Amino acid sequence: MTTVVFADLVGSTRLFERLGDETASRLVTELTSDLSKVFEAHHGRVVKLLGDGLFVVFPHEGDAVAACVAIQTRLHHSPIRPGGLGQAIQMQMGVESGEVVEIDGDCYGDAVNSAARLADLAGAEQILTTQKVKDGLPRILQASLRGLGPMYLRGKNDVTEVYRIEWLAGRDADATIMGASIQVPQRSQHLEVSGFGQHLRISPGSEKVAIGRAATANLSINDSRVSRVHATVEWRGGQFVLCDASSFGTWVYAGSQADAVVLRRTECYLVGQGEIALGGERGVDEVPMLRYTVAS
Repeated sequence: MTTVVFADLVGSTRLFERLGDETASRLVTELTSDLSKVFEAHHGRVVKLLGDGLFVVFPHEGDAVAACVAIQTRLHHSPIRPGGLGQAIQMQMGVESGEVVEIDGDCYGDAVNSAARLADLAGAEQILTTQKVKDGLPRILQASLRGLGPMYLRGKNDVTEVYRIEWLAGRDADATIMGASIQVPQRSQHLEVSGFGQHLRISPGSEKVAIGRAATANLSINDSRVSRVHATVEWRGGQFVLCDASSFGTWVYAGSQADAVVLRRTECYLVGQGEIALGGERGVDEVPMLRYTVAS
């Protein structure tokens, strides 16, 4: 068994736009080189640098998690602010364990693909992992994992039980960030949710709104797969947060992602635009669908 880590820089496109290709390339190269040393100090082997990220393998789950936590902690407490201005550099990480095949120094296998998908799903300063990794961790480290429920990862037919590693005590980490950028949403933004001839426009600071089968819901949908209060939406901590309260779950498809973040009495931030499926997967038995957009 090998443990695989993908660590990606959040918002690298904006970084290059703001600093220019030459300056940003030099900064990213220095950062990934520096982070490589941290991974190696925890017995990791850097398989390759990925432009704005790293692909690393470890012999043990505990070493991989400890390395990821060390890097996140370091960037959080000693922030790097390019040019001395703007948002500090942040990383998003995915960790998975499994059989890995090495060919000519590169590594292949289901664990590699899953770790990459988890890193894609993670938000700024987040580390996402799976049941396989949790099972291989010492009990003291297992206690730092928060279950996010089953999710479909791209390329996998079966659901994966996903966990978030709570590495910073006392942080407000009740929601999964899906593709959130390093830019903090401005209060001029608003959320629009529409479907079934109805439209909600939710502004920052608005009261919590309900989506469900009940006639009193702010957006009412008469379908047996929809609970009376299926989900709620509220503005919290500078983000629009969707919270599932249903019996059958809520599937959130962000942007052009084919795979959903599956909510089962859990939460996620809504960013950009996408679709929300109530009570089942998109495209199955005409499941009720809503469109959402976070707009200025």
